[in-house]
Amino acid sequence: MKASELRQKSVDELRQALQGELEAQFKLRMKKSTGQLGQSHVLKASRRDIARIKTVLSQKAGE
Repeated sequence: MKASELRQKSVDELRQALQGELEAQFKLRMKKSTGQLGQSHVLKASRRDIARIKTVLSQKAGE
C-alpha cells in the first residue's frame, strides 16, 4: 500500500483498512509463534502498512 493511495481514501475506508491490517498482523504473529510462517519479512511489511494508515489518519484529523 502506498501513502498516495491511502490519501485518496475516506476516513471510514482508512479505519476499515486499519482494522483489516491489525487482524492480518495478529494472524501473522500467531503463525510465527507456531513456526508456520516461512516469510518473516511479511511481518515487517504489515507493521509498516499499519504505520502508514495511522499516519494518513492523523493527517486527515489535523485538516
